[in-house]
Amino acid sequence: MANSLRLYLQCVRSTLTAALCIQDFASQVAERHNKPEIEAKTSFETILNPLLISRNENEQVLIESSINSVRVSIRIKQADDIEHILAHKFTQFLMGRAEAFVILRRKPVKGYGISFLITNKHTEAMLKHKIVDFIIQFMEDVDAEINEIKLFLNGRARYVAENYLLQVPFLLLYISNTQSSTSLQLSLTFGNSGNIQTQIISILQN
Repeated sequence: MANSLRLYLQCVRSTLTAALCIQDFASQVAERHNKPEIEAKTSFETILNPLLISRNENEQVLIESSINSVRVSIRIKQADDIEHILAHKFTQFLMGRAEAFVILRRKPVKGYGISFLITNKHTEAMLKHKIVDFIIQFMEDVDAEINEIKLFLNGRARYVAENYLLQVPFLLLYISNTQSSTSLQLSLTFGNSGNIQTQIISILQN
């Protein structure tokens, strides 16, 4: 693990551990209601300032805390368009099964790839340090998983391209310019038979 990644995860771990000091808190607006204040936002005095932990512009964690809940949003590294598509598909797959993860949010916060919502009921039913371990382990595994899928995708694309080019003639285009005319020479070399060549020469007058 890179040193910068280790420090980044350690910072997330310590900050999240401190943020999970939450307790039961009934709604001050509706009687006998108990909702996560970070989502409901009915009592702004119960909401703390959000904390943004950033490794770079593509890898960030937003921790939003309140008196009875914490929302953790993760921006997954997406170096190119392929990683963007893979990360989107991967997170959509997970969020479609949010009930199996208990603390996973079905829809991420805008600008982030995936979000977790931890309430006081979760910290009462589960060990707090295990919740933190799960989120840190998820951050480690999701990058490795996307990189593995990307390598498999590149290998498969290379295999398909090589087999496709064996079936399709190679097209070599030569363009030579003269003062009075332009010569367009097309040379087709078939992959299955190297001795067969078809040359098409066209003279385009200016």
